[in-house]
Amino acid sequence: MPRFRHRLLPALAALLCTAAPAHARPHTVTERVILLMRHGVRSPLAGEVPDGTRTARPWPVWAAPAEQVTPHGAAALRALARADRQWLAGAGLLPARGCPAPHALRIWTNSSPRTIASGTYYAQGFAPGCALAVGHKPVGETDALFEPLNLHPPGFDAAKAVDSIRHYTGGAEALARKHAGGLALLERVLACSSAPCSPAEPAAVAASADGHGIELKGPIRAASGTAQVLMLQYLEGLPMAQVGWGRASPAVLARLGAVHGALFDVFSRPAYMAAFQMAPTVDRITRDLTDKDAPAFDLLVGHDTNVAALAAVLGVPIQAPGFAADDPSPGGGIAIAMVRATDGSKAVRLWYRSQSATDIRAGKARAAWIPLRLPGCDEGAEHRCPLPRFLKRLEIATAAARS
Repeated sequence: MPRFRHRLLPALAALLCTAAPAHARPHTVTERVILLMRHGVRSPLAGEVPDGTRTARPWPVWAAPAEQVTPHGAAALRALARADRQWLAGAGLLPARGCPAPHALRIWTNSSPRTIASGTYYAQGFAPGCALAVGHKPVGETDALFEPLNLHPPGFDAAKAVDSIRHYTGGAEALARKHAGGLALLERVLACSSAPCSPAEPAAVAASADGHGIELKGPIRAASGTAQVLMLQYLEGLPMAQVGWGRASPAVLARLGAVHGALFDVFSRPAYMAAFQMAPTVDRITRDLTDKDAPAFDLLVGHDTNVAALAAVLGVPIQAPGFAADDPSPGGGIAIAMVRATDGSKAVRLWYRSQSATDIRAGKARAAWIPLRLPGCDEGAEHRCPLPRFLKRLEIATAAARS
């Protein structure tokens, strides 16, 4: 799978909108939208900042328990949902107000508390006062739609996965060298009295001891979560004096986001890993695009790994304003729309939909809908891909998980 290191132009910020633009569908009618998005702003995960990480001063205290969507994250999700409702109404899919018909909308989340809560908060903002169903498996039960590798699919070969990762990255040591500047910047933000501040361990990627997964060791593994915690401080709205102890400006955080996103170069973007991570999701998307009874809007709430893997399967770069390239934002996701032309033919259009980092911090009800162009399948001003070709691309991209 080719690497995508394209950097979107700052002018993308001009795409921020609260409703579908007038030119969004001059030649087509939007019939369905599937949106796979990451959960909202949360407090740090247990162990996300690795044991042994040293800082000059203590970490800030969060207002929410570990691993949970924060009150500010909940407000940002409600605001995002209001913006999405207006966009979908402008596209002609749903009314702008009132309770959507039950068959027109489906919300399904992963089974972790933060994804379930994200779906619930989104539903509250999308249709206030309406009893929208938020579906999910019981808390703690693995959902193959979002975490298929945790179910140890019989076809998964860890040795092939490691080969794919090494082909994509050049190996764990090469990946660490590529991000040496970001790793050094993180050390300056942590500002401990004796370097290195992050735990030091040789870079390596290998099959797990049980042969069912992948283990990454080294600088990227140690620093990725720390970089994400610093960005979450900003998105949460902490005073700037507390965001990286006053040493992490928005520009610094965007640079550190590349260190966080590097983790997906191992677990989500290599062709073999993406195929296995996305096979169940591709099945869901295919049904949504071909089943006559599919809802007009199908929302899937998962994790950054899911969004990164879908971007890899599609072969598209993603970037929201204020974030590093290919670093999925909280609440950000990939939207897939099926559109019908006047001659009856059907095609697919794609967007990366996200709030900017500053809008998440402020909780503003607006979002950027950034058009995505499928390499080799990009027709017309609307960047359409004929539906049969799109479905074939999904099939080919996930073939390794089906053999």
